[in-house]
Amino acid sequence: MGQCQMNVPLLDLKAQFREIRQDVMVAIEAVCDEQGFVLGPRVVDLERALAAYIGGKHAVGCASGSDALLLSLMAAGVGPGDEVITVPFTFFATVSAITRLGAKPVFVDIRPDTFNLDPAQLDHAITLRTKVIIPVHLFGQCAEMDAINKAAKRKGIKVIEDACQAIGAARHGVKAGVLGDTGCFSFFPSKNLGGFGDGGLITTNDATLHEALAMLRVHGSRVRYIHEQVGINSRLDALQAAVLQVKLKHLDRWTEGRRRNATRYERLFADAKILERVTLPATEAGNYHVFNQYTICAHKRDDLKAYLKDKGVGTEIYYPVPMHLQTCFKDLGYQKGSFPISERAAEEVLSLPIYAELADEQLAYVVDCAKEFYKAR
Repeated sequence: MGQCQMNVPLLDLKAQFREIRQDVMVAIEAVCDEQGFVLGPRVVDLERALAAYIGGKHAVGCASGSDALLLSLMAAGVGPGDEVITVPFTFFATVSAITRLGAKPVFVDIRPDTFNLDPAQLDHAITLRTKVIIPVHLFGQCAEMDAINKAAKRKGIKVIEDACQAIGAARHGVKAGVLGDTGCFSFFPSKNLGGFGDGGLITTNDATLHEALAMLRVHGSRVRYIHEQVGINSRLDALQAAVLQVKLKHLDRWTEGRRRNATRYERLFADAKILERVTLPATEAGNYHVFNQYTICAHKRDDLKAYLKDKGVGTEIYYPVPMHLQTCFKDLGYQKGSFPISERAAEEVLSLPIYAELADEQLAYVVDCAKEFYKAR
């Protein structure tokens, strides 16, 4: 390659923080002066701002994206004996939220190009016990919500969007979070809109669901010490809300930076002439992809990952073991081969650095290293 080795981390939050440091520190100091740390006016302000950003009527802050999923299922009345349809190729929380309520996860496979739920498989998965469908907007791209909603509506089934990786993503101009009955978001620091710790949000256009969610996140209580239901303790901290308010002003710009880098990757990989070894992420027509991850499918994936690590390039595998093959879900009765597309994805996917602050030289270096790896073989 004729160039010195670079360091290209998978994500560099320090680079993002440097440009907003002053505004963030002012916001944090204000919360410290106020000494109000749990829920309160700052959380209400953030809820309103995010509802407006997403295009929804209501938003409820909570402690994590995992809790957003759990609370949404609780508000939908999911319990023992119910079935919830989702995909096996996702983060653990999508499925664990279902099992925590005593319900049964029912899996359908993904599409090989978008990694999202294949709606063509829904009809054979829906039964009289199906209460909810959870499509996952994986890596920042919306699932086929029009087809999913159509299938759900025919059977009176609720739809909960797992949009934890997809804030700002849209389908046919409508943003993730208002494409189903509720939308679930995560503010884990690595997300496109990340806090300084855990945090989550639920969006809905349904006033009744909004009231239920707001009650369930505080132990099922509207009035202090009076409990209508057995809820959970899942409140958003004011410090997180203050940080997120600062970062929200920059979100669209950061998203466009990620999308620009994805376009650069496409050009660089095409020029490298290794597309017979690497499949680039596909964006479905009508989708606005926010690229929480830039995930390729790679021949000899594990060897490529090790090679890139030696060259100073950070990568990650999201996800190496699909949910139906996890030990804790073996009682569901699925076997290897049950969902071949998800299983193949788990063997081939590799996420590359995509954050907005990446320099052109860093992107070129990542692709040059991949080219060097494949040409040597």
